Amino acid sequence: MDKPDSPVLLGDGPLLLSDLARVARAGAPVRLADSALTRMSASRAVVDALTRAGASGPAVYGINTGFGALAEVRISPEQVLELQQNLVRSHAVGVGAPLPTDAVRAMILLRAATLAAGVSGARPEVALALLAMLERGVHPIIPAQGSVGASGDLAPLAHLALVVIGEGRADFRGEILPGAEALRRAGLTPLTLQAKEGLTLLNGTQLMTAVAGLAVHDARATAVAADVIGALSLEAYKGTPRAFDPRIHAARPHPGQAASARNLARLLAQSGIVESHKDCGKVQDPYSFRCMPQVHGATRDTLEYARVVLEREATSATDNPLVFVETGDIVSGGNFHGQPIALVADFAAIAIAELASIAERRIEQLVNPHLSSGLPAFLAPESGLNSGFMMAQVTAAALVSENKVLAHPASVDSIPSSAGREDHVSMGAHGAVKLARIHDHVRTVLAIELLCAAQGIDLRAPHRPGPGLAAAHALVRERVPTLGRDRELAPDIVAARALLDDGSLVAAVESALGPLE
Repeated sequence: MDKPDSPVLLGDGPLLLSDLARVARAGAPVRLADSALTRMSASRAVVDALTRAGASGPAVYGINTGFGALAEVRISPEQVLELQQNLVRSHAVGVGAPLPTDAVRAMILLRAATLAAGVSGARPEVALALLAMLERGVHPIIPAQGSVGASGDLAPLAHLALVVIGEGRADFRGEILPGAEALRRAGLTPLTLQAKEGLTLLNGTQLMTAVAGLAVHDARATAVAADVIGALSLEAYKGTPRAFDPRIHAARPHPGQAASARNLARLLAQSGIVESHKDCGKVQDPYSFRCMPQVHGATRDTLEYARVVLEREATSATDNPLVFVETGDIVSGGNFHGQPIALVADFAAIAIAELASIAERRIEQLVNPHLSSGLPAFLAPESGLNSGFMMAQVTAAALVSENKVLAHPASVDSIPSSAGREDHVSMGAHGAVKLARIHDHVRTVLAIELLCAAQGIDLRAPHRPGPGLAAAHALVRERVPTLGRDRELAPDIVAARALLDDGSLVAAVESALGPLE
């Protein structure tokens, strides 16, 4: 794995979701490949030649014409630069809460990456200005709402571009400042946009790709944690590992299913709890335990598909028009349309929501005395006097139900805009934001399951799980004590959730077992 401080190279190879996360969160440095600088300069020369032709040259969208429904309005040569500034200002109409800093940083990186493809016609200075903002920590304030994913994420990207030209607002070292002041304090100067460069900064899918990309990156780690927590619950339930026999999964060779089954089998190996009830006569467990590989695995495979699409998008040229140096053509098309990202954001949201859905059922199996194989009601040693985890299950159910609403696909909706010129839109930004919200809920539900599973393990003493799950249980108990009498559980949920967010839960298991899949 790359170190956090190893540079990410743009314009000469793929941009991975792990790269996106390193830059967005760990501040990994970024540089442009020499080949990218060469391509950008060559495509810029084509735009400059058109600009020099003035009124005698052809009308080319966004360079010497208006935008959207105003594409047929010709702009005089004297007004070309003003056109670019006006475009940025007029499109900065975002509303709602600002995007988190990591999403903003991911947007900046992705915008520079699309310029590095070398077919946008922007000067290298534009991409370098974006990377300088990343390096110096100038983070535009970008409202989360306002994109329909038509010509990409126009309004959010306009708020990004405002800071590039010294307008708008930015966060610099925790202080919200006017864009020009933020740049000044960072030792940077505003950029004067040349022909096409305003449009180049605004056309594209960078909000939806940034938000969805970070969520999918995180969700892939969540899927591994779900195996760990599900296995711990199975131990607490006194379930059987027979359903994870590799022969079963070879007979249905979905890769995610097989990987999850291998994890579960390793996690449950050498278990004293399993050994204690191996002759109990139970034939099979409920689906929420027995079918973990099938459910968790399907989520894994969906997230893998989403990763491929998002990484492909990360280095794609998504603005319009595009400049083809070989022929000198500047061609208008629709690479800004967010449909590929909208669909995978919806698909990933549905897939990750299922991790919470099945986890909530495992929680119910543990807390319900009619189902829990001898555990006390709601895992409370003195149930009745104490309610134990009764209401924690309710919170998990509430989040799962909210996810069912959020998982409705955004991409099936469309609404015409720009006087009917943009008559089919993707709603990709909606899908990405919903995906991130669903994933947040999923981790909280898994945190609640982790608390219940750890309590169940305590109640199975003196029998103990195998080494990997014993390490997970020990880590939980370092942060959260066993529940004896009722107490406020909200802080416990926060503490358990932190073990998922910082990766320490899976790391503890891997320290005992080696890497999980």
